[in-house]
Amino acid sequence: MAHKKGGGSSTNGRDSHGQRLGVKRFGGTKHQPGENVGQGKDDTLFALVTGHVKFEDRGRRGRFISVTPAAAEAVN
Repeated sequence: MAHKKGGGSSTNGRDSHGQRLGVKRFGGTKHQPGENVGQGKDDTLFALVTGHVKFEDRGRRGRFISVTPAAAEAVN
């Protein structure tokens, strides 16, 4: 009886890349979270509420991304 596994494919032999989801840099500039936007430890920005995304350039302070809640837009 054999004491070692056969020479098949290895169990952990995957070479896949990470998914890199979310907005991190756009146009070479790092974005910062605005209203209703959170930031993950890998700088991924994500919405905290359902609504419409707004990109805003604030000059020296940088580019901010905020989310306007869908319910608030229906009232306006």
